[in-house]
Amino acid sequence: MLGVLKVATVEQIQQISAPHLSYRHTDKPTPSKRKQAHTASHTGALSDLRKHGLAENGGRLPGGDRLRNLTPMGLKAAARELGRPVGEMGNPARGAGRIGALHPMTVNEAVHALLRPKPDLAQLAAESADVLAAAQAVVDAPDGLGTIVSCATEVALPATGTWSNPGKGGAQVDIVITAPEDGVPLLFVEIDNCFESAQVLAAKIDKCMRFGQRKVKDVDGTERPMWRTRWWVPDGRHGDQPYPSLRLVFNRVGPRNPGTVIAQLAELTEWHWKGTLYGGDGKLPIVATGMKQLKEHGPAGAVFRRFGRPHNQTLLEAIGNPRREAHDARKQAEYAARQREHKEELRRIAAQHRAEREASRPVCADCGTHFTDERWKDIEPAGWGAPRDTHPHLCDDCKQRAITAERQAEQADPGRCHVIGCVGL
Repeated sequence: MLGVLKVATVEQIQQISAPHLSYRHTDKPTPSKRKQAHTASHTGALSDLRKHGLAENGGRLPGGDRLRNLTPMGLKAAARELGRPVGEMGNPARGAGRIGALHPMTVNEAVHALLRPKPDLAQLAAESADVLAAAQAVVDAPDGLGTIVSCATEVALPATGTWSNPGKGGAQVDIVITAPEDGVPLLFVEIDNCFESAQVLAAKIDKCMRFGQRKVKDVDGTERPMWRTRWWVPDGRHGDQPYPSLRLVFNRVGPRNPGTVIAQLAELTEWHWKGTLYGGDGKLPIVATGMKQLKEHGPAGAVFRRFGRPHNQTLLEAIGNPRREAHDARKQAEYAARQREHKEELRRIAAQHRAEREASRPVCADCGTHFTDERWKDIEPAGWGAPRDTHPHLCDDCKQRAITAERQAEQADPGRCHVIGCVGL
């Protein structure tokens, strides 16, 4: 957990990794006693990690909660557990408590609001009915995105240098989410506590664009966008390669009005995000929301405003391209209609040919039965030198009876053919 969050309180770790514990120990007399009981197992685990040199105390928040973070050795161990290179783990978050840790705490809140972890009801079977009802309400609420391993924090986006040793001109994004199973292959999230101006945020977006436009040679020698060498995002239906979306989460604790900042920021960065009617290739989709709305409604709530659009949408709608999708859907519907018309025309022509063929099917001159396909094929000319059918106007059964009758007549009067032949002369 700390390998992802970098620095966190024990309660934040518990709420994400074991949310069912938040519904236990309701009989404790005070909120502090209940919190202590909820987090006891995680406090013990962190104590063990500290004894082994993997974790350390990182100071205290103004409210008194102790911060925890991993040591360099702990980051290496977390990298193995997460299956990530050590270079992607970032640096130890030491000293965060000395400056209040407002920003990392807000990042952790955003991670929790995005994941929306569900309590395990099986772990609460012995609890009271009202506790179970409260947990059930969380389970029934819309899901979040991915799991804790879908997230990374404090991720460098190098415009120069390397992943492990970024150079000047790049950016650092607060959260990266990769949850393709939930329709979000890659999402960058930047947190603002409303202390920064629109101009400062616009400069950060400039750096994100410089990183997005940077190309490097991949392991196969092919030049491609640097971000695609680390993260997988499917190409568009028309072969375009859309940029990952950037989501801005405004936590209104500072003096700036987020509504004003968003309006100014949209104007300052218009050339970065404004695409064409049907495409946004080479553009950076930017979506804004508030921390309060995010925590209340999650990714499924219509609380996201994409720059250039007039209304709030859900996250999936906001990071998508509905005009392009509607255009593609209309084209696909038109193509499907043409395909149906073509198939219907082929069926009509085939039916007409079958009717014409049946109308010309030969009829036996003896019994009046229509010829079978095999019999019809037998009487058709087979080419020069090929023997003609002896009874082309008779069906198979009548032909066999005719042949039998002729043979019997020959056997009864062997000279009949010679007399007939003589008479003919």
